[in-house]
Amino acid sequence: MDNMIPAWVDGELCPVEKLDVHRRGLRHKAVSVFVMRGNKTLLQRRALSKYHTPGLWANACCTHPLWGETAEDCAPRRLQQELGIEGLTTRHRGQISYRADVGGGLVEDEVVEVFTAEAPDKMAMAPNPDEVAEVAWVDMDDLLAEIERAPERYTPWLRIYLRDHMSEIFAR
Repeated sequence: MDNMIPAWVDGELCPVEKLDVHRRGLRHKAVSVFVMRGNKTLLQRRALSKYHTPGLWANACCTHPLWGETAEDCAPRRLQQELGIEGLTTRHRGQISYRADVGGGLVEDEVVEVFTAEAPDKMAMAPNPDEVAEVAWVDMDDLLAEIERAPERYTPWLRIYLRDHMSEIFAR
């Protein structure tokens, strides 16, 4: 069941294989985490082996809960699996829905539970090379300006989150 994620088929939530979800453009559950250090956010560049949006920059963690897994359990699990980050307290910031073409005939149609976490200055990380090509701490103002200059370098969901949902995600 590791590749089965919660998706709606004919109005009913059921487990569907992850790649099939994206091929069919099914609405499905997702989790996104922004790891912050003051006004800087942790970005990951997706591994080149990813089946969609390889090599693009995204927020610290964007994933799908497993079938039967809560978003609150998924967020720290995936921070550990993708980035080797442990011990952060995640804070639920709300739910965001979006639909975006991610290339190669694949579609993300997500109902996303968004979390933030504040990172200490000397946080240990061990990015999983199957998931992450590189990481960077980026000032939010610089990130917004860079997305404006070169949007093609960033995942559709990161652009949507920052364009349409900043006040929800980052409200103190």
